[in-house]
Amino acid sequence: MSFIDQLQLNVPLIQAPMAGVSTPLLAAAVCEAGGLGSIAIGATDVAGARAMIQELRSRTDRAFNVNLFVHGSASADADREAAWLAWLAPLFAEFDAEPPKALRTIYKSFADDPEMLAMFLEVAPPVVSFHFGLPSADVLSALRTRGIYLMSTATSPEEARIIEAAGINAIVAQGMEAGGHRGVFDPDFTDDSLGTFALTRLLVRGSGLPIIAAGGIMDGAGIAAALDLGAVAAQLGTAFVACPESAADEAYRAALIGPGAYHTTMTSLISGRPARALPNRFTALIDRLADRLPPDYPIAYDAGKALHVAAKAHGEHGFGAHWAGQGAPLARVMPAAELVRTLRQELELCQAGARQVWLQWQDRYQEVSGLCRPGHPIQ
Repeated sequence: MSFIDQLQLNVPLIQAPMAGVSTPLLAAAVCEAGGLGSIAIGATDVAGARAMIQELRSRTDRAFNVNLFVHGSASADADREAAWLAWLAPLFAEFDAEPPKALRTIYKSFADDPEMLAMFLEVAPPVVSFHFGLPSADVLSALRTRGIYLMSTATSPEEARIIEAAGINAIVAQGMEAGGHRGVFDPDFTDDSLGTFALTRLLVRGSGLPIIAAGGIMDGAGIAAALDLGAVAAQLGTAFVACPESAADEAYRAALIGPGAYHTTMTSLISGRPARALPNRFTALIDRLADRLPPDYPIAYDAGKALHVAAKAHGEHGFGAHWAGQGAPLARVMPAAELVRTLRQELELCQAGARQVWLQWQDRYQEVSGLCRPGHPIQ
């Protein structure tokens, strides 16, 4: 059974899970419009995750995706963390605030969260996807016994091979253009920074699993291009940030439709892991970084969030985590269901146009072939 048929989708589209932005309301609207809506629970606890899943289930009977962070355990380093806070201290002072006395590991990895696993085995969401890595074979086996369809992000063919060997059902090919956190399994390894279409084609040719293209895709033409490369669907995130159902605040929305959308940048300063964001005062700190290293993810995020809260209280929104992909200038402000319908119409127009070109080419080929048959006089 195909990916589309198995999940009963009417359009080959996944709304990307975006922690802090993709709400149950947004995901349900996408599901009801025929796509696969997603929520991300990597930034919440078991109670919060359960509440989000319950709300989403109350809004749709269709399949939906729940995303989990499976990052390696953070290595605490008191000296490094103290140096990072001291470096940020003048910025806190600008907003009459002091940096935290110490930094915490604010997000628990699914690999270290048996309570979250127990809840997932109880509620059994239709689809579960992994970012930053994979849980153990025992955990994957337990999830499969509950009939859960499993997906995982890959940023390279090497990660895709690990995913396929683990028995995952489908791979999300995340190109360098994608907004938000890079899904690299190990941020200390060299990242070849493959683009969405190059990575998609490599994985389609090299893997037997369904491939979902992700990164920089914002319209039906982008979805059509991904399908032409052999992807079974496209995953769009930034395209849905501007929807009224998302949790993005007004400053985030304004930045998304502003000139900075043309200049997204990859940064580790905000969270401690590489992530693509709209440029702001936080990302600009790269010019002052010198040889400093932020603490491990998600320890560094504790400082980043505290600075954003202090600045926002004084009307400064330049320290927010405004994640966005390179296709950000193509963002459209409309309800999620309307966006899905628009994307489907654009895709169908592209496919109809491609079919028309193909038919015209066939007609011309047959005509030329006839002229070239032995015995046919050449005019």
